[in-house]
Amino acid sequence: MALIDNGVYVDGRRVETPNNLDETYRILDAAGGIAWIGLYRPSPEELESVAREFDLHPLAVEDALSGHQRSKVERYGDTLFVVLRPARYRDEQESIEFGELHLFVGPDFVVTIRHAESPNLGAVRSRMEANPDLLAKGPEAVLYAILDEVVDGYEPIVAGLLNDIDEIEDQLFGDGDDDSALSRRIYELSREVINFQRAVHPLHGMLEWLRRGSQKYRIDEELQRSLRDVLDHTIRVNERVDSFRAILENALTVHSALVARRQTEAGLAQNDEIKKISSWAAIIFAPTLVGTVYGMNFEVMPELSWAFGYPMALGGMALFAIALFGIFKYKKWL
Repeated sequence: MALIDNGVYVDGRRVETPNNLDETYRILDAAGGIAWIGLYRPSPEELESVAREFDLHPLAVEDALSGHQRSKVERYGDTLFVVLRPARYRDEQESIEFGELHLFVGPDFVVTIRHAESPNLGAVRSRMEANPDLLAKGPEAVLYAILDEVVDGYEPIVAGLLNDIDEIEDQLFGDGDDDSALSRRIYELSREVINFQRAVHPLHGMLEWLRRGSQKYRIDEELQRSLRDVLDHTIRVNERVDSFRAILENALTVHSALVARRQTEAGLAQNDEIKKISSWAAIIFAPTLVGTVYGMNFEVMPELSWAFGYPMALGGMALFAIALFGIFKYKKWL
């Protein structure tokens, strides 16, 4: 069902739990207070019903139906439309799972529309109901509580990313047995950090915009303090995420340099082996050439009948071999 939780609150206390939207509208008109309507992937008809009752702007309703929106806050008259990107970290896959939460906040209503399982708004509602004085401050109190829940949910993601980055740094200066796997891991984690950055960065501007409007719209002073606290937390998360992106970019650069150095060292070592093999091949080639010529069994050959021909041939072979050995040794090929 699209209607997950639904309550009408007067002076911060739940007075009714309507079973459907029409009943909610009727009770709200009769009892006053505020309505907090929680929807999960509502149908166009259900959202149109809410839009007619609370006079929601068609553009905001269209965004809420289509989903896949960036984090933002917009004001349409006396109604705020807020899009948040809650998230949770899957450590085994080293991936971040993003949700999408839309809120309509008006003078006497809060409508939350979730397009994913997170965040757990039931926990937010329970905390607010346990603190009637805070809930009595109106829909803005609900908005700030939800903002706080979403931003608090980013903390485990920051911790998970930090742990993965520490592991990458340990691997980076390891034995380098699987360079391709490490490169892939750094790249994929960088992509997750960038996606997280896109979800978190707009919050700073959104919260600043809400803070500046607090005086104009006479928001309770305690709620303004709560908003500043959420803003401070958001700034810290943004700073950590920015540092993670820089660290991973540097890690990828360092890893590429280390791989290139290892490949160069391997190439040099291989080159040294080739030099040694070539040197010994040249040393062996000179005597082999002389021996091959005199092994051709022709009757007429230079020095064939000379008594010193054989010793001279052997001496020439040895002399060539020793000379080449000395030359290659001097050039440090051997």
